[in-house]
Amino acid sequence: MCQQLADYDPELAARCFATYDPPKSQLGSGGGTAHVLHQGWKADGNAPKDFSDWISNRQKIVIHGGGESRRLPAYAAIGKLLMPVPVLRWSRGQRLGQTLLDLNEPFLNTAFTKAGKSARVMIASGDVLLRSNEPLQDLPDADVVLLGMWASPEVAQNYGVMFCERRNTESLVTFLQKPNPDEIRDRSRETAFLIDIGVWLLSERAASCLMTKCGWNEKANQFTTNDLPNNYDLYGQWSQHFGSKPLKDDADVSKLSVAVAPVKGGEFYHFGTTNDVIESMYALQNLVIDQSRLGAVASLGQPKQFIQDSFFGAPLRRQENESLWVERSYIPETWKLGRRNMLTGVPTNDWALRLQNGMCLDFVPICESQVGESQIAIRPYGFSDRFRGPIGEESTQWLEQSASKWFDDRSISWQDAGISPESDLQVAALFPVVDPKLIDEKFVSWLLAPNTPEDNETYRDRWLKAARLSARELGQQVDLHEVKRTRLQHRQDALSVMASHGKHSIFFNLDLADVASSFSQSSAPLPEPYDENQDLMLAVHDRMFRSEVLKFRKDDAWKDEEVAAFRFLSDAITEPYLSQAVIPQNQLANDQIVWARSPARVDVAGGWTDTPPYCLEHGGSVVNIALDLNGQPPIQAFARRSEDLTITIRSIDLGISEEIKTYEELGAYRNVSSGFSVAKTALCLCGFHPDFNGGKFDSLSDQLKSFGGGIDVSMLAAIPKGSGLGTSSILAGTVLGALSEQCGFCWDRQELAARVSAVEQMLGSGGGWQDQLGGLMHGAKLIETRPGMAQDPAIRWLPTGFFHSDEYMVRAVLYYTGITRLAHNVLGEIVRGMFLNDPSRLSVLADIGANSLDCFDAVQRLNFEDFAESVDRSWHLNQALDSGTNPPEVAKIIERIEPYVSGLKLSGAGGGGFMYLIAKSTEHARQLKQELETNPPNERARFVDMSVSTTGLQVTRS
Repeated sequence: MCQQLADYDPELAARCFATYDPPKSQLGSGGGTAHVLHQGWKADGNAPKDFSDWISNRQKIVIHGGGESRRLPAYAAIGKLLMPVPVLRWSRGQRLGQTLLDLNEPFLNTAFTKAGKSARVMIASGDVLLRSNEPLQDLPDADVVLLGMWASPEVAQNYGVMFCERRNTESLVTFLQKPNPDEIRDRSRETAFLIDIGVWLLSERAASCLMTKCGWNEKANQFTTNDLPNNYDLYGQWSQHFGSKPLKDDADVSKLSVAVAPVKGGEFYHFGTTNDVIESMYALQNLVIDQSRLGAVASLGQPKQFIQDSFFGAPLRRQENESLWVERSYIPETWKLGRRNMLTGVPTNDWALRLQNGMCLDFVPICESQVGESQIAIRPYGFSDRFRGPIGEESTQWLEQSASKWFDDRSISWQDAGISPESDLQVAALFPVVDPKLIDEKFVSWLLAPNTPEDNETYRDRWLKAARLSARELGQQVDLHEVKRTRLQHRQDALSVMASHGKHSIFFNLDLADVASSFSQSSAPLPEPYDENQDLMLAVHDRMFRSEVLKFRKDDAWKDEEVAAFRFLSDAITEPYLSQAVIPQNQLANDQIVWARSPARVDVAGGWTDTPPYCLEHGGSVVNIALDLNGQPPIQAFARRSEDLTITIRSIDLGISEEIKTYEELGAYRNVSSGFSVAKTALCLCGFHPDFNGGKFDSLSDQLKSFGGGIDVSMLAAIPKGSGLGTSSILAGTVLGALSEQCGFCWDRQELAARVSAVEQMLGSGGGWQDQLGGLMHGAKLIETRPGMAQDPAIRWLPTGFFHSDEYMVRAVLYYTGITRLAHNVLGEIVRGMFLNDPSRLSVLADIGANSLDCFDAVQRLNFEDFAESVDRSWHLNQALDSGTNPPEVAKIIERIEPYVSGLKLSGAGGGGFMYLIAKSTEHARQLKQELETNPPNERARFVDMSVSTTGLQVTRS
């Protein structure tokens, strides 16, 4: 190959190492694994001196790229692992030009995290895509762990098959490579069986054993023969020695412990052949049939037609053009296609080409250093060709017919062609290398099917005189820079059209930051913005995409587009309260006071999934606990009627007050640094502003006269600012609860929580719903919502006995770090990522939501250790979402207390505030308190008594 991976994809090369088997060598899958590990060690500038130390130093994933790819010629050069894969229409955050590797990485990385402590090397196949519908369970800790899936004998016959003990499927009996269905059925009378999905985990001992089998001399730190591995096969040799009843005995291998790990809900998609690519992509595209989740592409009429990074103008019909794959190509309207066509690298043309069923074309740019100037090799082949066997044998197929027939039809002898009939089809020089400017449709047609006798003579001579390369040589001489350049050019040319038709496609499901980066490099103007009144979520994604493009182009207008995106979302949440006027009516006697008080909340799992727009598109799932602190609900509000026609707001904890006389003063609430912004917004929502009372009154004074007097609102938040306990949102709900009682609205807690979401949007802080629901609702609970603008929470309470048990009361502690952090800025940053479908953030958010269900399940099972593990997982996931969650000051505290705790997390957005801790034991809880009380990190840090609130919000009158 002309270029290394670093030249073709620098970003990928920066995080991995790639190599290939040495020329004229056949190493097999085992030898290939040993070779890439050896070469990776040598290429690692920071590697230990001894190879064995390098293996034990860090986990490594070895992915086999797919060999010569004889059955999938179009992607032989770059490797099946790096073939571009269309965006899945039901997904969010995928990228144009994503590869099979990109889609495989999440499963492989998760599997490694679930592996036992001894696992050092993972081996995976590069021509499959693995998925699981269920969370992966912890994997066994053995020298060799083989991941498997259940399958029928008819399916299993095409794979390695692992026969296991029926009562203990982890225990392998025998491993067979591609046994026939009858043998599988016979053995299944006594054993269970699973197919090998090509993911193996090896301990250091297992890796050493494999290296030895491949000729590695551990003392010399090299292979014994020319420092190259022996030809050794993982599946046909090494695996045959696995199990309690191995097919063949081997003293060295039998020392290794071997375990099988069934992947529950596993899915296995093969990309080994041209047909596999289309069938697997079709199955993947149609995994989701719930049309309510498919948005703009809700039709279930997805045909087996895949076009990416191409210009395509040819007419298409479902039945006439079934099983079509077009990539990096220019297909004008003058082409007529058939069924089972794969087209890759087709240059710009005006041909009137007609492709028969099963015919495929691959145009391969050749490196200039190989041919002297820019040239293209034309590779015609058949959809089902396997590129194997002597070219002169009748059974060897090329263009879905006998290969020798191609020569006979064109009156070309083996001697004229300079090809031996004994040559393997893969190494026969069949494919002409030509000047791109001189390619014409008749010559291409002639390569696929003979034309008139006159044309046959002309193009026969052209083919014979042309420099020709074999399939193997094409893979070695392809110009990957040109492949990448044309792919990116086609993609960039298509982006403007895609953006303008976004509402009818998957465009706004893409990683929009990645798309914006490509779009910004073109001169194309942004299309007209979408109307938020027609499709709100499409409009907010569109505005943020526009903002990102302008930001890349260094155009200051990006700020206006970002503001518009946030405004659209805010307006959608507050609009119902603007359109439904409320007129407050005083319900209090002159001497009455309304007293509302609420607990704080600590979120233990799922926080951030409740934040718009994520919850609107995916739903949210949070476990949190309502907490009284030091025996009291810490957030309180008092409301009463006054004789003056004014509104007076007091903050008891801040020691400040403000008197409001006009609508203008009350409407100036959008200042998150103000001590009264929450109360002002709540008063507006309660109808004390013309935006929310339908403009019924001329002035605030007139309205208060009608109300029967002014209003005094006093607030108390006995929690430090920036606590992470949801204080601001819960205070808003508490104030609204007091005003609801005074004004006769009778809003229940869920209605109050919904209005708090409006308060958050009106203030520009844009928070979610879990804070207010966590404090207004009592106890520990799982709160879930479905996707949609109407976020109607379903609440399931956790067993109170768990949180009142002696073990919980001692081991669960709350500690104020004395460190303050406001969540506003980080919230905006993360929400921006949600708008742009940032794939890394969406992936973490999905894991955060899944963890909330694990946490709920752990408490339901009264399993304290699993609960602690879930809390700790929340902490690590929050850090993955926002690096500022664990600043150095907090990290120092955690470093001191880690020996004593089995789970911890900072409440809320993190960065400071309160820390929720689960000690390893009663004794560890004592040591934890002693450590921090003896030497506190700062003068404000302290432990705070907490108890689970049994009431939530309480509202009473004097």
